[in-house]
Amino acid sequence: MASNEHDLLPEETEGFKVGEKKTLNEYQNMDANDESLKRYKASLGLASGPTNSDPNDPRVCIILSLTMETTGRDPVTIDLSAKGAETTLKNKPFKIKEGSKFNMVAKFKVQHDVLSGLQYVHIVKRKGIKVSKDQEMIGSYAPNTESTPFYTKRFAEEDAPSGMLARGHYTAVSTFIDDDKHKHLEFEWSFDITKDW
Repeated sequence: MASNEHDLLPEETEGFKVGEKKTLNEYQNMDANDESLKRYKASLGLASGPTNSDPNDPRVCIILSLTMETTGRDPVTIDLSAKGAETTLKNKPFKIKEGSKFNMVAKFKVQHDVLSGLQYVHIVKRKGIKVSKDQEMIGSYAPNTESTPFYTKRFAEEDAPSGMLARGHYTAVSTFIDDDKHKHLEFEWSFDITKDW
């Protein structure tokens, strides 16, 4: 995978300190009389009913898919829902038209516990040389419920590189990691920057 595991860690924000880890029950029972805390817990989805966690699946965060959306073209979705699905992605590159604007959208499920500070980090390489490192804060989430079976997060718009020198094959290593530095998923994938779709 990555030549340096440290490369796939999100960059630290100076002065930010990760709060104490709490269980789902601790969050639900904290200061029942505090109105601002009730609003905060509701914003995390802690007050919206029983979870739909799978008791046979110990994962806290399950990345279901990563989709590239661009104007004038059908979305391209990387299905990550089945265990092991990510192992074949490196050999199935998808095309990105040079100079096009696109958004990535992550679809995921949280179960069993509150997920704190989920981030997406990826490193793109061309011919073995790192050309970029991007990261996107996804946020903190409560376990999903029947009324909210999954979450989606649309990332900031990106511009594909353009020009003859930018065209070609690229590889990427992506990871979904939380505040506790727990990697929920890491996978290699590839894409080609082309003149046309």
